[in-house]
Parts: sequence; C-alpha cells; structure tokens
Amino acid sequence: MRIAYISIISARYRTLLQYRAAAIAGFVTQLFWGCINIMVMMAFFALSSEEQPISLAQVVSYIWLGQALLGMLPWTVDKEIEAMILNGDVSYELVRPIDLYDFWFCRTIALRTASTTLRSIPMLIFAMVVLPLAGLDNWALDLPASMTSFLVFTISLFFALMLAVSFTMIMHVVLVYTLSGEGINRILPAFTIILSGNIIPLPLFPDWLQPFLNLQPFRGLVDVPFRIYTGNIEALAAGPDILHQIVWTIAFILIGRFMLMRSMGRMVIQGG
Repeated sequence: MRIAYISIISARYRTLLQYRAAAIAGFVTQLFWGCINIMVMMAFFALSSEEQPISLAQVVSYIWLGQALLGMLPWTVDKEIEAMILNGDVSYELVRPIDLYDFWFCRTIALRTASTTLRSIPMLIFAMVVLPLAGLDNWALDLPASMTSFLVFTISLFFALMLAVSFTMIMHVVLVYTLSGEGINRILPAFTIILSGNIIPLPLFPDWLQPFLNLQPFRGLVDVPFRIYTGNIEALAAGPDILHQIVWTIAFILIGRFMLMRSMGRMVIQGG
C-alpha cells in the first residue's frame, strides 16, 4: 500500500511538471514582485530610526526564499478535485481500494511541490548567482547562516510542506459542502500570505500582535523555516518552532479527516 501512495505522488508530480509555460510566467511575475518588495524594505530600513528584530540582509534572503517557494503555500485547491466534486466524478474516487483522504493527500503533495520545483530553481539561480555577478550584492540571496542552519531549515521546510498540504486538504473537504472553490480561492490567499509572513516578515509586525502571530498556524509555512535559514532563529534553539509546525499539522490532519468522514454521509452526487 505504501508503494501505491508513492506511485500516486510520483505520477501526479510528473504530470504537473509538464506545465512549464505557466511556471515561466509565474517566475517572471514573482521576480518582479520580489524586486518591488526588496525596494520597499530597503526604504523602510533606511528611514527607520529604531533597531529592528531582523536585519535587512536577512529580510532580503527571506523575500527571495518566499518567492522561490511560493507554490508551497496553501492558497489554491487542486482544480481536478474541485471539478470531480462539482460534476460528480468524485464517486469514482470512493470506490478506489485506498483511503480517500490519503489519496488526496498524496495528490496535494505533488500539487504543492511540482510548481515549486519549476519556479524555485531559476529563482534561486537568479537571486544567488546573477545578482552578485551584476554587482547587486545587497539584493542577493545569502547562503544559509551555517551548515547547521541549513540542515535544520531542511527539516523545518519538510514540516512546512506537510502543514501546507494538511491545510489544503481542509480546503478540499470544504468543497464537498460548498461545491464551488471560488470563495475559498479568493479569501484564503489573503490569510495564508499575510499571516505566514510572505509579504512582511512577521518580526516586523507590531509588538502587541506578536503573541498571536507566534501561536497561529500559518507562521510555520514561511516565517519559521526562512528565519532558521537566515539565522534569525538559532538552529539549535529551533526545536519549539518545529514542534509548533508538527502540532498544527497533526491538528489539521485530524480536522480534515473528521470533516471528510462527516461529508461522505451527506454528499449528493448528480442529484441522487
């Protein structure tokens, strides 16, 4: 059975890798947005008279990582799953000899990683190689703070992926109740992008908001792994932050499974 799930991820991943034109368009868009975001942050640090909890160099690396790994964020649903729920083809999913939640979970892993792979490689090359060669060292993505930071960042990034997938699964189950994914696709991006720190690094938010930001789940998508990479969170002290990711991932999985189980008893397929 484990081989079956690995095959699902592999097959779906290879299928999604075919959308290269969309990935190129996304890369150009994110490159433009990344440059704008860096200019805004440079202006902010230049005019700020107070010491900030994160340095400008760390923010620049933070921004480039955010653009490279934007596809991992749970801000869209699987269009094929959405279509299957809408037209009734989800009934075929129910007769498969595997757990429906696990099947969709594997598909979602491929969804979150395939587009990220296509966009992250050219983005990282541009940010780490092209910008320094062009003499724009202040704009470049720095290397990890240390080898330990990189190793812990890799672990944290894996759990960030699991967190993103588990939350996307809740979005998929909600489709069973709402049928249309338009509302989800329009509302949730604002929450995931802002609360994850993808637009503004969370340490730069007001102090009175920090307790909430440190507890909410979306912090584990961007803020935790990126700050570990830059050294803003010490690698050897990142245990509680990674535990935060794990706890919210387990919570989302349990919520998603419960919601899916409940939805199967009230699902209406083709009016029958």
